[in-house]
Amino acid sequence: MTAITPIDRLINASWVVPIIPENCVLQNHSIALQGQEIIDILPTNEAQQRYRPNHSHDLDNHVLMPGLINAHGHAAMTLFRGLADDYPLMTWLQNYIWPAEQQWVDEEFVKDGTELAIAEMLRSGTTCFSDMYFFPNQAAEAAHQAGIRAQIAFPVFDVPSAWGRDANDYIHKGLQLRDDFKHNQYVEIAFGPHAPYTIADPALERVAMLSAELDSVVQMHLHETAHEVHDALDQNNESPLERLHRFGLLTPRMQCVHMTSLNDTDIALLQETGAHIIHCPQSNLKLASGFCEVQKLSQAGINIALGTDGAASNNSLDLFAEMRTAALLAKAVANDATALPDHQALRMATIHGARAMGLQDKIGSLEVNKQADIIAVDLSDIESQPVYDPVSQLAYTACAHQVKEVWIGGQHVLQDRQPLHLNMSELCEKATQWGQKIAAK
Repeated sequence: MTAITPIDRLINASWVVPIIPENCVLQNHSIALQGQEIIDILPTNEAQQRYRPNHSHDLDNHVLMPGLINAHGHAAMTLFRGLADDYPLMTWLQNYIWPAEQQWVDEEFVKDGTELAIAEMLRSGTTCFSDMYFFPNQAAEAAHQAGIRAQIAFPVFDVPSAWGRDANDYIHKGLQLRDDFKHNQYVEIAFGPHAPYTIADPALERVAMLSAELDSVVQMHLHETAHEVHDALDQNNESPLERLHRFGLLTPRMQCVHMTSLNDTDIALLQETGAHIIHCPQSNLKLASGFCEVQKLSQAGINIALGTDGAASNNSLDLFAEMRTAALLAKAVANDATALPDHQALRMATIHGARAMGLQDKIGSLEVNKQADIIAVDLSDIESQPVYDPVSQLAYTACAHQVKEVWIGGQHVLQDRQPLHLNMSELCEKATQWGQKIAAK
């Protein structure tokens, strides 16, 4: 007779989509958790005979999958959601966003805005996010308090802001933040040189040197528009990618955000260096920045993850919506209905994001010995019927409101859609107060 093993938690569901192995759906399966890790994935009838859990969850009509990874955003900008819609990128930035940031952004703004963003992300199934914004110490602390994983890319510019004087000051403060969080198991600190047009060569060279020395990730807005690339070619006779390559920044540590304007030379550089792309389709569409050629880049073997960008240019942090948009847009751009199928869209929002962050051994798929970052999506509502294939529903039908439960590192952080470490009424009240102040400017 098989001995019954005591464990911390057993989650039983109608379907499990583990991501690895690829294109796999397990029906009537369970996930066994001990501490922070997954220790078994097996049919539910076997799990109930093998394990005695301290906590058991029976989730009929739910699909379990890895938590989503939002690989690029500006969390605090949730407080600018809807402030300036329907403008092209540089008009939006120069005439609206940068003046608003200059007037309003401080530590309190970043704290409140980041907490609001984290609540939205947890309720839409995101368990790990990347953030690039001012006062990154506040974003890092907010992530720590909420129990969510985060890559905090501290910004580096040549111009002064409320957070720093110049590139050297930003780097100095960012390195101190890295020291402050070096023992934190959920928060990783990365370099965030903002964009080619906001940072000069000396600072880029220093970022490249420090990234190599510390083996640290770098994230940068890059090739976001054709105009950006044309300006770089006119001024320096080299593309922004070629400029980064000259400094040794194009490596597997590099996360290139947007990448809507690429030629064959650029793609060959990405292939050669192993740099990653962070695709933000909804923000690119809203700002009319261009189209990332996902099928062409995927066929070249380049890792592509998904990000929402900030809520000021999206206007949500719903990564399920981002998946759907990415899949539909890829088909239209390639003129091929087979481009970016549903399983691949899920991989972009999970394991591809983990690879870009260097966390693929910990998160991004449901596998034994990996961290138990798991979300449960309810497919019982009328809008999901009938369920021929749960992956199709996740990629093309499921919405954020169907995420019911979330575990991060085995800890329950969202229960029946309620974040367990955040006060929703307080967050809404603070957001309303910020909105009233900013609107009354």
